[in-house]
Amino acid sequence: MSGAAAGRTAVIAGLGCHLPPDVVTNEDLTRRLDTSDEWIRSRTGIATRHVVDPGTATSDLAVEAGRRALDSAGCEADAVVLATTTPDQPCPATAPAVAARLGLGPVAAFDVSAVCSGFLYGLATATGLIASGTAERVLLIAADAFTTIIDPADRGTAVIFADGAGAVVLRAGDPAEPGAIGPVVLGSDGGLSRLIEVPAGGSRQRSSGVAPAPGEEFFRMAGREVYRHAVDRMTASSRQAAEAAGWAGPQDADRFAAHQANARILATVADDLGIAPERRLSNIERVGNTGAASLPVLLAQSAAEGTLTAGHRLLLTAFGGGLSWGATALVWPDVKPV
Repeated sequence: MSGAAAGRTAVIAGLGCHLPPDVVTNEDLTRRLDTSDEWIRSRTGIATRHVVDPGTATSDLAVEAGRRALDSAGCEADAVVLATTTPDQPCPATAPAVAARLGLGPVAAFDVSAVCSGFLYGLATATGLIASGTAERVLLIAADAFTTIIDPADRGTAVIFADGAGAVVLRAGDPAEPGAIGPVVLGSDGGLSRLIEVPAGGSRQRSSGVAPAPGEEFFRMAGREVYRHAVDRMTASSRQAAEAAGWAGPQDADRFAAHQANARILATVADDLGIAPERRLSNIERVGNTGAASLPVLLAQSAAEGTLTAGHRLLLTAFGGGLSWGATALVWPDVKPV
């Protein structure tokens, strides 16, 4: 668990998101996959998703979302944290290039890798930078060009994953302020890493001297097992986050924002937590699963649409590869996304 030092924490001051313009519908997917619109909707809740054009990288998405968040906050940042599973290249990290393209100068900049839990891991990290006095304002971006690691012929993943970026600007502030980040519940179980993985491309495969088998360069997910662990971990961490925030329980949330993984997972978690349907934020039908970007994109769109407004008690949770998971609770500030 990670939280802010007494008297100083991170406060949300800016918000923005960016989705690539190319939209792929379920009907588009039926032209190359053995599937149907009804099959996809009934199992995932997804109707459309945004995908990058050839040549567009994660940094391109991150720069646009980051610029919008900075414009929303009306300030610059002295540190950049980028949560992503799809860096532009294995080395170096993508965050320094993003900071340079945003004109932020020689600021601290680094990547965080926690797959779909990346935004919450990044939120805890950015809060620590501010609480320790290392930074005054942190630009936290979560961006993934997830379709670049998906096997286009794999019906189990190709219908779910999409691309996008979301960002928040965090400033130093008081723990009692709206938008203040309190304790962030984090966890992992590396013993189950095989459930969500890209087998090839890392040092283990490369040092073996054996060429990867066909398809091992693509993302893999054991859907049924992931479903069960996602429900269990997001439910438990949400309860822990509500308790850490001093709430009576998750049912105190005015709004519930969960990683947009699968509509059935989202419904099950919210039902288990006792959160009424009208309090659940969701955009999975039109954007799909955008990996680490899922939560900040959801927050930016919900704030823009008016379903998330200042004063709402907000409960956030996510689950991803690692396995990894997290949750936090806060009061939403008066922030206008750009």
